[in-house]
Amino acid sequence: MNTMNKVYFFFEKRDFLLNHRSELKQFIEMVFKREKKKLKTINYVFVSDKRLLEINRQFLNHDYYTDIITFELSHTMETEAEVYISIDRVKENAKIQKTSFKEELLRVIFHGALHLCGFADKTAKDKIKMREKEEEYLSRYLG
Repeated sequence: MNTMNKVYFFFEKRDFLLNHRSELKQFIEMVFKREKKKLKTINYVFVSDKRLLEINRQFLNHDYYTDIITFELSHTMETEAEVYISIDRVKENAKIQKTSFKEELLRVIFHGALHLCGFADKTAKDKIKMREKEEEYLSRYLG
């Protein structure tokens, strides 16, 4: 058993709770193993819409709200990343998708991990494959 943590959670605001963190961290590590991608560390940072918009403008020159931004920081084969997730956007998307906040949050968390494992979502075909993988891991996790 590897005792060194590879997955970390940080919270800009304390107005929401992420339950079962240990299990979720282990599950994310398992996603990387299943997708045959080495993981050094991944930091998930939960922020507001306002903060994620600032990051989107500053680093990607995009002037719009989004639910997630993923930064691969490593220049090696071992993933070292930061994933920023807007809690506001996840809540809004859960309403739109008619799903629970918990399920939508998990989908977005897995979406970031899948990006880091090499999955893209730029083309229609890629989006379908990404959504299939999200569903696969969601159903595994929620079992």
